[in-house]
Amino acid sequence: MALAEGSIFITVALIAVYFVVLLGIGVWASKKIKNTEDYMLAGRSLGFWLFTLLIVCSICSGMTLVGTSGFGFASGWPGIWEQIFVPLSAAFCIIFFGSKLNKIGKNHGCMTIVDYFSLRYENTRELRALSALASIAVSLVYLVGQYTAISIVLIWAFGIEHWVALLIAGVIITAYTVIGGLYAVSWTGLVQGLILIFGVILVAPFILTYAGGLEHINTVLATIDPNLVMPWFPSGSTAAYAYCTPEYLFSFGVLLIVGLACAPHVLSNVFAAKKTSYFKWAPLVAFSIYLVVMLLIKICGMAVRSMQADGLLSGIVPEGGRIADFALMYGIQASSPSILITGLFAVIVLSAVMSTTDRLMLTVGTTFSWDIFKTMLKPKASERQVVFISQICVLLAAVISLILAINPPEMLAFLIWLGIGLMLSAFAVPMIAGLYWRRATAQGAIASMLIGLITCLAFGAYYNFIDKLPMHFSIYSLACSIAAMVIVSLLTKKNSKEALDLTYTGMYLHPKDKPNSVTEQSKE
Repeated sequence: MALAEGSIFITVALIAVYFVVLLGIGVWASKKIKNTEDYMLAGRSLGFWLFTLLIVCSICSGMTLVGTSGFGFASGWPGIWEQIFVPLSAAFCIIFFGSKLNKIGKNHGCMTIVDYFSLRYENTRELRALSALASIAVSLVYLVGQYTAISIVLIWAFGIEHWVALLIAGVIITAYTVIGGLYAVSWTGLVQGLILIFGVILVAPFILTYAGGLEHINTVLATIDPNLVMPWFPSGSTAAYAYCTPEYLFSFGVLLIVGLACAPHVLSNVFAAKKTSYFKWAPLVAFSIYLVVMLLIKICGMAVRSMQADGLLSGIVPEGGRIADFALMYGIQASSPSILITGLFAVIVLSAVMSTTDRLMLTVGTTFSWDIFKTMLKPKASERQVVFISQICVLLAAVISLILAINPPEMLAFLIWLGIGLMLSAFAVPMIAGLYWRRATAQGAIASMLIGLITCLAFGAYYNFIDKLPMHFSIYSLACSIAAMVIVSLLTKKNSKEALDLTYTGMYLHPKDKPNSVTEQSKE
């Protein structure tokens, strides 16, 4: 159901201004691009707040507003753990990967995580090709979820067809990402991050108050199902929404904390930070900002479930309409005291879902242009050619993901979790073992990545089409990935001491200025 006529006019005006600002940033950013490093990493010049909010916005996705509120609507308080796990992923990425990757990138010119893999594992073809293709594939899967979330917002606001909403979103995001690269993505991320943070703080009280307050919300949820106000559902629960059992939540925590932290579009950001000193306070700041936003959104989803039970959504939800994916939008539509607030809310939701979409598209483009085209296919390609190929790939990523998003799964969050599961299964073990275990080898990394991807798809298919599993299917593929890394690495020749020293491989978080003086003392 679209908004009322007055609300549509205000919403169109606000969204138009928002889109013009984004395109303006793209044009401004394009003038700062002089070479490939400028396009891919903003010249490694991001300051503290730009870097920190870029990390948050890269993780903040359609899951944050649309998916998270829908999850809260469906599962109540047992799903609240997600609001701790996701903010922790930002801190995990910065703490465990930030300092080492940033220094490696500056010392050796690494532009992507594929560059790091090639340097650490001394494998320039097989591992590079596999990791680059895996990065592109999982990013495309994740992109489908993002475009679906954007479409949901535009359908709610204007009552337009799904494909029209997808086309509008694709044109705007592709335009500023293609012309401005990471400069545009980081500065639009700053704008989107600020809109998201202050916007959620502004609109959440309207929804919670209209629903009757937290005590009333909990009372209503308890009448629907007493387990909705418990910290988790008991093992063996049969209800479709009751999957947040203790064992599932354990796997869910690993999926979100480690999987998101190892996502290529998130990891690549640490190469762009100007100073390694940022990694001291950035984890706490990123975690705190994201925690507040996520908690408010999840509770708003529960409030909408209460509003539905109390009959407060009559006349808003179309007959037979899906409420979960639209929970937050229906909540603000019912509770907003002003059409201006409703229009502003549409911009807030778009800010959240677009902030990850542009980073994913840039990751696809730069991964192909740098890791495949420049490094493997045409080493003598000029800077201009590499940037042009990257721009073409960003455009193709948009087209492919838009086509796939035409018929998405009903529950948006599940599509996004599939993407995260693939990231966890493919990249977590090669990345963590590469940075902290000196015995990890190139053959082990290749086996780990291949087996992780294959088993994730296999367990995912079993979970979706045959029978449910007690834990998220990616935890089983992660175990297979770990086993492959350990077994194959121990059976193959270790990498040279020089490569291990240059990449600061060892059981420490922060590298010194002279890696040899540190790693020579590490135990082999």
